[in-house]
Amino acid sequence: MAGPAAPSSGAARSVVLRLDDLSLPPRYLTVPSHLPVSDLLGALPLPSPSSYYLTSDGRPLAPSSRVAALPPSASVQLRLRALRGGGGDGGATGAESRDCYLSMYLAKKPDKADPNEARLSRFTCCALSGEPLAAPAVADRLGNLYNKEALVEALLHKRLPKELAHIRGLRDMIPIHLDPRPDAEGEEVRFQCPITGLEFNGKYQFLALRGCGHVLSVKALKEVKTSACLVCHKEFKEADKMPINGTEEEVAVLRKMMEEERGKVKEKKDKKVGNGLSGSKHAAAAALAAAGPEKLENGKKGEAAAAKRFKASDHAPAHANKEVYASIFTSSRKSDFKETYSCRSLPLGRN
Repeated sequence: MAGPAAPSSGAARSVVLRLDDLSLPPRYLTVPSHLPVSDLLGALPLPSPSSYYLTSDGRPLAPSSRVAALPPSASVQLRLRALRGGGGDGGATGAESRDCYLSMYLAKKPDKADPNEARLSRFTCCALSGEPLAAPAVADRLGNLYNKEALVEALLHKRLPKELAHIRGLRDMIPIHLDPRPDAEGEEVRFQCPITGLEFNGKYQFLALRGCGHVLSVKALKEVKTSACLVCHKEFKEADKMPINGTEEEVAVLRKMMEEERGKVKEKKDKKVGNGLSGSKHAAAAALAAAGPEKLENGKKGEAAAAKRFKASDHAPAHANKEVYASIFTSSRKSDFKETYSCRSLPLGRN
């Protein structure tokens, strides 16, 4: 059921409205975050809205509080106000007043978060912004899901929280393709497995293929034994299967794989830096190394040693003036420097 009408400005927030006191199924609403929570009552056909109030995590919500103050995918409970009276004077009885006084000061046990709601939120909302997942979506190397726009904005402004320190840039992300449900309008679960039709709601295990980014259920890959994607038919390896919102053990394995991949990239980069010479200079250095130690003839270097010296004019391009080409290099211009009354002729590189 769609939420109350609101201006287009402002981000929308998904809210689960539970109606246990009315013995009705919960309602899934999408409400603009700038509206007060009292507007949620307007989405229900209540005979007397003033006889009801809303609670979140066991605490009453003020009618003037905004929807933006609620946590992502919040669960809000509709409660019926207790009937006053019993003293014959239109007020509350003494016992009732004492009970209200005690309940106000007695410490309440913190409400435990519903694990089902937490699991559902991980599969339907962005792990960074808390907004509903929408295309284009991406996944990190640990299987968490994000809206690409929210992640790019956080990377640009360097606002990533500490728990997402493993994300260094978009190269650490994997673009994913989520298959939308045809009848998901107004519902919280909007995606499914394109093969089996299982809902993407956290009750079933899903995998993302690194090569193509398609998200499939584990059941689909078990039923169809293949090494190619069931959607685009692109080949993949066993290591390309990445669990979505996996268990602690699966996340630990993914983290180890991520660190190993980064170590290999760093090692490859270090080797490339170590072999920094390239082109003609690298070839000349290799030739000098292959020639071995120089031999002295009559106390002087032989012809082979003299030939090893680099002369720019010998490597001039075709149809080029050798003198002009050699003048580009400093080794050919040392003789041009002469001493004057204000400058001494020093080897180039020392003056």
